Amino acid sequence: MSGAAGGGGGSSCQGAAAAASCSSAGSPYAAAAGGSAGVAGRLPARVLEHVFSYLEMSDLMRCALVCWHWNNILADENSEVWRSLCNRSLSEEALRSDILCNLPTYRGKLKAFQHALSSHDCSRNVYVKKNGFTLHRNPIAQSTDGARGKIGFSEGRHAWEIWWEGPLGTVAVIGLATKRAAMQCQGYVALLGSDDQSWGWNLVDNNLLHNGEVNGNFPQCNNAPKYQIGERIRVILDMDDKTLAFERGFEFLGIAFRGLPKACLFPAVSAVYGNTEVTMVYLGKPLDG
Repeated sequence: MSGAAGGGGGSSCQGAAAAASCSSAGSPYAAAAGGSAGVAGRLPARVLEHVFSYLEMSDLMRCALVCWHWNNILADENSEVWRSLCNRSLSEEALRSDILCNLPTYRGKLKAFQHALSSHDCSRNVYVKKNGFTLHRNPIAQSTDGARGKIGFSEGRHAWEIWWEGPLGTVAVIGLATKRAAMQCQGYVALLGSDDQSWGWNLVDNNLLHNGEVNGNFPQCNNAPKYQIGERIRVILDMDDKTLAFERGFEFLGIAFRGLPKACLFPAVSAVYGNTEVTMVYLGKPLDG
């Protein structure tokens, strides 16, 4: 599996410039900035699609800025261009399984891979499986282990799905972390939310955690149902309103955290159970309503 679309390094922060780059295809603003492409801009669409199908993500983002003609070709997120890059970049398992079932376009799948859990920004006791999206925790005693996403956010609205594919154990937390938050500690604890650099929802006891304190139960209702293995939880981060919310199925569970700091915040998970697995898939901008 090639790392062309996602990058194999540590986590980075997506601010205004990176967000503009990631959304340049199909953007009138981006296309207008490119001006005229001369003779290249008059090449037939089928010729350009063939050439573009050999390029990597960073090159395609630059091509989308050249002119309206090139931008319009790349605006089709299910075109041969994005299909070809998707097949080169993502594992066969990821493409054939239901991991990416909520992403209808090839470009959406590539973006999810770019934002997946990082194999370089995590505890030494976990690793990301070959599918590129699933975190596996090794059976290490008396250790809590976590991982951050490859890309953090300092602005905009973002959504991603997380689900457990194994036992939760005594602690299973999903949420946010800054780059400074620890991704490993001794004992079985709620790692996310254990300091002022992370915010977490413990799926085992439905507690919200931040700065080492319990911030109440979530969701705020009587007899809230416990998390079921395989159930997809949608996480919604609004860096403009500084809030973190959750959905389960098609039900909006409410806002869990308000007053998030003006910082780069990363999707994060922490687990304690040996051989358990957690999958995270970035969905993009959440749909209103």
